[in-house]
Amino acid sequence: MHGCDLLVVGSANADLVTAVERRPAAGETVLGSDLAVHPGGKGANQAVAAARLGARAALLARVGDDAHGRLLLDSLRDAGVDTGPVLTGGAPTGVALITVDPSGDNSIVVSPGANARLTPADVRAAREVLASAAVVSLQLEIPPETVAEVVRTVGPGTRVVLNPSPPADLPAHVLAACDPLVVNEHEARFLLGGPPDAGPGAGSAPGAGAVPGAYEEWARALLGRGPRSVVVTLGAAGALVCGPEGTSLVPSPAVRAVDTTGAGDAFTGALAWRLGVGDGLEAAVRFAVRVGAAAVTRTGAQASFPTAEEVDRL
Repeated sequence: MHGCDLLVVGSANADLVTAVERRPAAGETVLGSDLAVHPGGKGANQAVAAARLGARAALLARVGDDAHGRLLLDSLRDAGVDTGPVLTGGAPTGVALITVDPSGDNSIVVSPGANARLTPADVRAAREVLASAAVVSLQLEIPPETVAEVVRTVGPGTRVVLNPSPPADLPAHVLAACDPLVVNEHEARFLLGGPPDAGPGAGSAPGAGAVPGAYEEWARALLGRGPRSVVVTLGAAGALVCGPEGTSLVPSPAVRAVDTTGAGDAFTGALAWRLGVGDGLEAAVRFAVRVGAAAVTRTGAQASFPTAEEVDRL
């Protein structure tokens, strides 16, 4: 039996958010709202999303020995995440500085802090935890050499899920371990070498104007790069599943979206968990699109992640 359903290896950030009437020009100062501090980071978000659904989830990350680190650890523990693998010290906790304008658009500056100090040596020291996990989920807010070391270190019975966000080129051996590679349309464009404003659905909201046939071509092209399976998330349109057996479109339930922050992390955390308890890929995606849909009906990232009962009601 595996020690945990899901081990997430990734980032943990404190999100510092202020609302502004407009973004400042160079050399200009503008006033913002009261500063709100929220737990975030793609790794922590995925772990919290899975644990809130009932997963035996753990997080391998690094935070600073500071107030932001304590905030993150408290949030993880409150959600039921095993924080035993979380390392402390080496640098201040990572911080995302976020300004939000009246239209809801945001600008973000990330100071990686301790996330950039999660090293291959840390991964090797956690070899037993990695080997005991049914699924390991990765993102790219930690050093690429650390991601590569995880792939080299996982046990033979451990499945690897990777969301290449923020997008970056991936070595062939990392791509070959992905089952699945989870991308949105922007990440897919990057990996396929296209400009960020080209391709199906360009310039539209997620899911609005999606061209399933063209997305299927994308998914098949990505599959040809080496991953064992590919999932393309399409926002309100759901997700496209592509593997050796073929492709299928999994629709999302219709909801009134309030805030999409963290919805992709909720989707990936839910998907990875369901794979860890034995669901097939398409069944896991069907569950995950419902989790993502529930998450967008509330504001915030971790605060919006649903319980299993809330997903069932949806």
